[in-house]
Amino acid sequence: MTVSVADAQGTAPVDAPEHHHKSSLAAMAVGSIGVVYGDIGTSPLYALRESLAHSKVIGLHDTTVIGTVSLLVWALFFTVTAKYVLFLMRADNKGEGGTLSLMALANNSLGRVSGVVFLLGVAGAALFSGDAIITPAISVLSALEGLELITPVFDPYILPITVFILVTLFFVQQTGTARVASFFGPIMVIFFAVIGILGVIHIGDAPRIFQAFNPWNGLTFLFSHGFLGFVVLGSVFLSVTGAEALYADMGHFGRFPIQAAWLTFVLPALLLNYLGQGALVLADPKTVENPFFLLAPSWALLPLVILSTVATVIASQAVITGAFSITRQAIQLGLLPRMLIMHTSEMQEGQIFIPRVNRMLLIGVLALVLMFKNSSALANAYGIAVTGTMCVTTALAFVVVWKNWHWPIWASLAFISVFLAVDLAFLAANLVKVIEGGWVPLLLAGCSMVVMWTWVRGNSLLAIKTKRDSIPLLELIKMLEKSKPTRVAGTAIFLTNQPETAPSSLLHNLKHNKVLHERILIMCVKTEGTPRVPVSKRYEIEKITGDFTKVILHYGYMESPRVPAALASLRKSGLKFDIMTTSFFLGRRTIKTSPTSGMPLWQDKLFVALSKQAANATDFFSIPSGRVVELGAQVTV
Repeated sequence: MTVSVADAQGTAPVDAPEHHHKSSLAAMAVGSIGVVYGDIGTSPLYALRESLAHSKVIGLHDTTVIGTVSLLVWALFFTVTAKYVLFLMRADNKGEGGTLSLMALANNSLGRVSGVVFLLGVAGAALFSGDAIITPAISVLSALEGLELITPVFDPYILPITVFILVTLFFVQQTGTARVASFFGPIMVIFFAVIGILGVIHIGDAPRIFQAFNPWNGLTFLFSHGFLGFVVLGSVFLSVTGAEALYADMGHFGRFPIQAAWLTFVLPALLLNYLGQGALVLADPKTVENPFFLLAPSWALLPLVILSTVATVIASQAVITGAFSITRQAIQLGLLPRMLIMHTSEMQEGQIFIPRVNRMLLIGVLALVLMFKNSSALANAYGIAVTGTMCVTTALAFVVVWKNWHWPIWASLAFISVFLAVDLAFLAANLVKVIEGGWVPLLLAGCSMVVMWTWVRGNSLLAIKTKRDSIPLLELIKMLEKSKPTRVAGTAIFLTNQPETAPSSLLHNLKHNKVLHERILIMCVKTEGTPRVPVSKRYEIEKITGDFTKVILHYGYMESPRVPAALASLRKSGLKFDIMTTSFFLGRRTIKTSPTSGMPLWQDKLFVALSKQAANATDFFSIPSGRVVELGAQVTV
């Protein structure tokens, strides 16, 4: 009989006073401004500049400037506010957002793992990897380029300073970001307040810029200039490149603080700044070279450059943290090999550091900076990955609206198609940039997809072969009852991912050591399709015989499985064993290629290479190394 065992739960806290709730909401909103809005908040540094750069050939007339600003304004209204803040944040997986969370929610809604949904989720996660590398490079470069306006003397030093800041940023990741994060919110609040004020100061230069609130001006410019309008649309998208962070980081702060921060503070600041930049260009077309920094008076230029640089570092930090988070989700969902995950905070589960990902990101970011050398060139590479992710998110949202929200299929299609049409328009506009640099994120995303596809496919074939060649656990127990091996004192825990079959480490122990411990625990760690699993549902215990027990541990894809902590809970539940006389038996497989594997030879070799790079189970599950016995075996794919 299988029973679920729960830890004793404390009583629920009493409702806090209303003023405490308001202060908590305000604190969370400020925190979200520091983490969630870093990327989209630094877009004014380059979004309007790059959008107007294409329009120089037709002249910076009122219709050109107002039409471009109108497109920027309505991109913020429609894509960010309507789609992400008001719609997608309601499509959460128990409070968590992001492509992989939405993929898991869509599969749960369907009641099965859909191949199409799975492929969309993998594509979204892969495209995010391209964005994670480009964001730090373009953000820091665009901020430091403001030094050129102070004096040309700084020009030769912009690239070295950028490299120094980025190397330092990635180096400090290993120390954890908990302390630094406490400063993010207030600094970004100051940044948004400053850019909003600078915009207000210059709106009076050309009050006709308010015509940008009329969407007809943006649409007229877009459709009356043919291919040029299409190209400008691709640059306009730079203003909303941080929109995915609103959804992906929802679990850190909650829906309402993020929505409140956007609607009451961040959106107004961005609108005022874009309007101010537009008015400045209308009044003086020469300022189109760098309208963001030229909003500031000469005495405030250096402080603005410093503040903007700090803001871009914060934006980069948010993307790096997001890369760590999505990598852990991918590992837990079986899309990537196990990697060493270090927890940098005892209080916050989300504060993690993945050394291998950190190194790969740093190498990629530095390569982009040295390859493109300035933010205008990088802007050509930016956007394709994000638009692709947005299309994937919208497609997955259709499944949730249809199956989870129980809308009629016609209503779901009609509703989603509105958002998808805009996403596809942005994607098509950004595809124009492929030759000029857009191939970079596409190449990165393609490589990531091949890696994830190979890992999933190889593990699937390996699991089928292992199950075919293995012995059912109950059958082995019956065999042991007839031919009893020597028993030794203590408890042996055998980890396996197929609890119905006898673990290979158990079979090898019997074959080579010819002994069996007096108590045997067959332990399986399962990742569920929810972000976190409540303590009450953490584990199941099934007593098979007097000395054989099966334990299944359940974790969410946002959690790191820690076996020692689970064992402590098992002891509290009444499962008797002494940790000092307990040994963990793990199977270490050496995988060899096979001409009959079902995969091409190149994919076989890639899968073998990935398996060699995977972190061992001892580190991944936080098992004390002194209690581990590893028994190896060679297997073919």
